[in-house]
Amino acid sequence: MAWVLGALGGMVLLLVGSILRKILRLDEAAPHPRRACFYLGAEREAAYQPVAIEIETRSTILAVALNDAMEERDVGHLAIAWQLVLLAAREWDQLSQVLLGLLDALSEYMPRAGVVVPVHPIASHRFRSQTMVDYVRMHELLDQLVFRNKIRFQLHVRVLRRALETLGGEFRRSCRTGLDTEVLGIAVWNRLDSSFHDLDLVSKESLLALRAFLAALADESLPSFAHDLLQLVRHGVCQSARFAMEPPTNLPLNQP
Repeated sequence: MAWVLGALGGMVLLLVGSILRKILRLDEAAPHPRRACFYLGAEREAAYQPVAIEIETRSTILAVALNDAMEERDVGHLAIAWQLVLLAAREWDQLSQVLLGLLDALSEYMPRAGVVVPVHPIASHRFRSQTMVDYVRMHELLDQLVFRNKIRFQLHVRVLRRALETLGGEFRRSCRTGLDTEVLGIAVWNRLDSSFHDLDLVSKESLLALRAFLAALADESLPSFAHDLLQLVRHGVCQSARFAMEPPTNLPLNQP
């Protein structure tokens, strides 16, 4: 008798699962998320590249500054190490401004997008700082309860923005701790390292979200959106470097 009840229970579960799959349309073929997000036409790729290069360049500068600070710490040059940390803090602020501007632009132009390709949820285990692990973990369940792609994407952007603000606050607190004590203890160094790792992860997720959004943005809104993206990097490191490398144009032509 028990095996009969067990079989009936299994059939009921299979039936309920089948109904849920039809309701949630889980059997429908979905576009490959990475393929859809990474493929853009020439015009949309041109809008993406300046922001991507700026973010990646600033992230690299920040990483070099922190790595150099740790190397100076290891050889006992604590004063130099602290100055490099302050340099990294300034670069952190510049990178954060670009990322915040990007995420704000995504939110502003969201009504003009069509069907946004679903982005994969941010996994809490990919972060190092406990603050970020706890924060992202709160949203993992919520993400599973949202089925509309556009709402899920909006939630994704809000999570990234809040994560960026949280990491910035944690990084500044670590810097203030070092400033107050004039000594960067191992706990502070570990927090700085974890914060940068998580910031780099948020940066990559933001660029992935940008590619997904560009693929869904209406054609008539692309020029305006591309213009706003360019404003984010108008005074960036890449634009400044290109200007510095350009030869002056006001010199006499016959000047030796």
